[in-house]
Amino acid sequence: MITIKGVKYMSDFEAKNAIIDIGKRMYSRGFVAANDGNITCRVGPNAIWATPTGVSKGFMKPEMLVKMDLNGKVLQGTAKPSSEVKMHLRVYAENPECMGVTHAHPPIATAYAVAGIPLEKPILTEGVLNLGVVPIAKYATPGTQEVPDSVAPFCRDYNACLLANHGALSWGKDVYEAFFRLEAVEYYASLLMYTGNIIGQQHPLSCDQVQTLMDNRIKYGITTGGTPPCACDTTNNQDIISEIRPGSGYTFPMAAPNPMAAPVQVNLKGVTPVVKPGMGSAEPISCGCGSLPLDNIPEVSRAKSKEEIIAEVVRRVTAEMNR
Repeated sequence: MITIKGVKYMSDFEAKNAIIDIGKRMYSRGFVAANDGNITCRVGPNAIWATPTGVSKGFMKPEMLVKMDLNGKVLQGTAKPSSEVKMHLRVYAENPECMGVTHAHPPIATAYAVAGIPLEKPILTEGVLNLGVVPIAKYATPGTQEVPDSVAPFCRDYNACLLANHGALSWGKDVYEAFFRLEAVEYYASLLMYTGNIIGQQHPLSCDQVQTLMDNRIKYGITTGGTPPCACDTTNNQDIISEIRPGSGYTFPMAAPNPMAAPVQVNLKGVTPVVKPGMGSAEPISCGCGSLPLDNIPEVSRAKSKEEIIAEVVRRVTAEMNR
């Protein structure tokens, strides 16, 4: 690290190694395909290191990187910087505390960007603490001035944003924090997808729960991210259990659901239901361990074999193609 006028920056050597490391992590996580994405790291009041254009982030070498000033002038290196570095330069201009920027196309977060759905539902404590709200910057043609202009409104008050029909952008007090926020964006998006579109059920945090997290966020030194909308009612304040085993010593609290009530069945969208041995028989199912009988499971005559499933898929695809 080096200190210039009381501000700490990575040295050139540290910054180049960090960019190479993050590029490999970004590539291995599937956040980029081919030559997508770019990374920058600030090394002084008016200098950054940037990834070159036309190179896979998983196969970069230190000598490929480009040093630039904050006006976009190349100071060192023979490669050409990506045209999307304009977006990075705008982040540094809008947010002087920013020391690193990452841009990639993580598939689930990018799917939300394509669908025009911001990441803002408070279903995850870490999401509220570390990200808050992830808005979507309006569509901009890659390589044009429209791109930096589109992200400018979010650089000071948020920690990341989605780019409409494009990908995700994140920034931080160093290039590693920027990348960690990119990882958090993709993880947050994946949980929103699983709970909202596959399981089909969510219990968002209540307003009181969100406010407590917001207060804690300030204690942790995180002052950006925005406040996500919250649920008026608390729906996650009771234990959930679907069976009770004799002799377990577990005693239900007074507020808990009736332990003899039938387990709640959740139908996963697009997912083949689990078929257990004995389903469809007239007798209640019991595993012999003393647990409650699973007598509310929908009747399924038998599980299909792998060959039958494949044959059914082929039949449906063929029928669709012959329409």
